[in-house]
Amino acid sequence: MAAEELLKEIKRIVREETPFADAVSGIDFEGPRVVLYCKNLDLLMENGEAIKELARKIRKRIILRPDPSILTKKEEAEKLIRKLVPPEAGVTDIIFSEDIGEVTIEAEKPGIAIGKGGTLLRELMYKINWTPRVVRAPPIKSDLVRNIRLSMIHAGSERREILRKIGRRIHRESKSKGKWVRFTALGGAREVGRSCFLLQTPESKVMVDCGINVASDDRAYPHLEVPEMRLSELDAVVISHAHLDHSGFVPYLFKYGFDGPVYCTPATRDLAVLLQMDYVEIAEREDKPLPYSKRDISTFLSHCIPLEYGDVTDVAPDIRVTLNNAGHILGSSVLHFHIGEGLYNVVYTGDIKFDRTRLFSPAVYSFPRVEALIIESTYGGADDIQPHRSEAEKEFVRIVSETIKRGGKVLIPAFAVGRSQEIMVLLEDFKRKGILDNIPVYLDGMIWEATAIHTAYPEYLSQDLRELIFKADENPFLSDMFVKVSGSDQRASVIDGEPGIIIATAGMMTGGPIIEYFKHLAPDPRNTLVFVGYQAEGSLGRRIQKGWREVPVPGEKGRMKEVKVNLEVKTVEGFSGHSDRAQLLNYVRRISPKPQRILSVHGDENKCIDLASALHRLFRVETRPIQNLETVRLY
Repeated sequence: MAAEELLKEIKRIVREETPFADAVSGIDFEGPRVVLYCKNLDLLMENGEAIKELARKIRKRIILRPDPSILTKKEEAEKLIRKLVPPEAGVTDIIFSEDIGEVTIEAEKPGIAIGKGGTLLRELMYKINWTPRVVRAPPIKSDLVRNIRLSMIHAGSERREILRKIGRRIHRESKSKGKWVRFTALGGAREVGRSCFLLQTPESKVMVDCGINVASDDRAYPHLEVPEMRLSELDAVVISHAHLDHSGFVPYLFKYGFDGPVYCTPATRDLAVLLQMDYVEIAEREDKPLPYSKRDISTFLSHCIPLEYGDVTDVAPDIRVTLNNAGHILGSSVLHFHIGEGLYNVVYTGDIKFDRTRLFSPAVYSFPRVEALIIESTYGGADDIQPHRSEAEKEFVRIVSETIKRGGKVLIPAFAVGRSQEIMVLLEDFKRKGILDNIPVYLDGMIWEATAIHTAYPEYLSQDLRELIFKADENPFLSDMFVKVSGSDQRASVIDGEPGIIIATAGMMTGGPIIEYFKHLAPDPRNTLVFVGYQAEGSLGRRIQKGWREVPVPGEKGRMKEVKVNLEVKTVEGFSGHSDRAQLLNYVRRISPKPQRILSVHGDENKCIDLASALHRLFRVETRPIQNLETVRLY
């Protein structure tokens, strides 16, 4: 059934089979959802069950929007909101979007603003005739989060047109009668970096991740030159998480013709914009060629459709996706693709952590159906067994204590998203327990902004950490031991100052403020460089990790200079956001139901091959360490 015919059928059902037909002034698509424009909210509120029944019947998620003619004036609506919402909710902002009849209420305690079972929201909607949406006010103020929220609100009419167009494409009439499913690796197969895959059926094309390899010049971007990769034919992009090797190339797609939706969690959207903007700014500073501009990042943002964990969403005529917790970084997702009417199911892990950490619960492993599993292999080699997290933490604290005792500084290159927050929570916990002295911890790069985004989306964090964040006096991210570094002058004072801990980006030492610290601190043997994350082949971090005692780094005006590595170099395994060999095997052992086929990706070649071989041997299923530019027919 074509989109227009489907809309006509939905209108017929509303008109003939529901008790609220007189309340509806219009029906349209907004991306994968159906919008009912309402001229009588009382009638709709009285028929909540009938609306749920309609959603079940048409098998679409329904959004209610007020007809513009019934909206209360903004000044009067704001007075009513402030009168009805209890002061203890801590309302920090009220923003109206007239184009969609929605009012966003930012509150420190959103639960109070929503009311038990949504009672206060319903009362607000009844009194002001605007659709109220409550969002959490971040405990740490974030310019980025605020700007993203404002841009999404102010781009209401433009975004509505984008979503209508997307909705018609999703619900177009299916023309193909064939039945097959293909999976093509465009990057990230037998390598770490530039993850990008194409999931195809006779009817649809969906891109899964689209990243950049920041540690490589000649293999930085995915293979988008393949014949089947016509951007105008691409139905959607689904992003598993925000790290640049999975999301960093998405704005390029919009620069060269893609005009469709990008699906991910709200936290992934915000973090991806943060990392992409930083990538552009670093490239501009270092006079490197740029694949896209900040304007392309803005276009990506306007086409982004955020999904919560568990939402089942149509992304193409014959493909639905559900996002599930991956345990890797904030908002990271294991993607479950349901293809056709029960034809085939694919699970793509992205990057997973199948273990409880200080930040997250373990990755989800239970699904309605699984025929094929595409699994990461970063630590899939036979020797990739990481120590228990508690052992890693003790070793880390021992290194820190010894370095500070001898008058040195601890330098930690860390990914702004994930690893930095893990280390912050650890240090604050050990300080609170008296295991560590109150040592200053300097945060440089995007770390503070990324941490602010973590506090804006506590629902993606572990329950223990979430509860601490809700208590201002116990929020570990607000500890006075953390010092935000801004600008070169403050950076210089940290370098010349007393012993302390410096956490700086980039995590693989491929650029960013970490280089400035390293240049000055590397010659002093009292200092220690501690690696707590993966170092890709070709990166400066990997060279130092291998034992290079003299390395080239960018100097003045971009000229390279040799730096002597006299400081102590340590690698602490066990902090990784990736599963090690044992956890990967355990994930496949626990996944339910059992897949018939497994493809190993996202790992050095020998690790992908090794993991595939072990999985075949242990579980007697077909496995394959897929290569870049290879297409596998799954069905």
